Amino acid sequence: MNTGTLVTAIAVFLLAGGLFFLGVRQLLERGYLFNNAWIYATKKERESMNKKPYYRQSGVVFCLLGLLFTVIGFYAILRDGRLLWLEAALAVGAVVYAVVSSIRIENRKAKNTDSSRRAK
Repeated sequence: MNTGTLVTAIAVFLLAGGLFFLGVRQLLERGYLFNNAWIYATKKERESMNKKPYYRQSGVVFCLLGLLFTVIGFYAILRDGRLLWLEAALAVGAVVYAVVSSIRIENRKAKNTDSSRRAK
């Protein structure tokens, strides 16, 4: 292993550590909410928004990305082709989770809105 590979692996592992840190902070509902629903919401929407599912979604995605970059770091060191399959599965899994959880959050929000309208 040459110096360039080692530097690359260290940089990737540091990035993975940062992603895990952000993921845990999001799961603990601490800090800025890194979620498009929150970022693009108006001030009025933010006041009435239930942030818990968005924190959870962001936390899980950041942890999956941290795991992905950990595997990328190991691939940089080991050069084992089987790790590429794991990288692909983690990348696809993160995207699928983000899409499916967004749909579920929106469905729950619509269901809660409908039930609150019926109660009135």
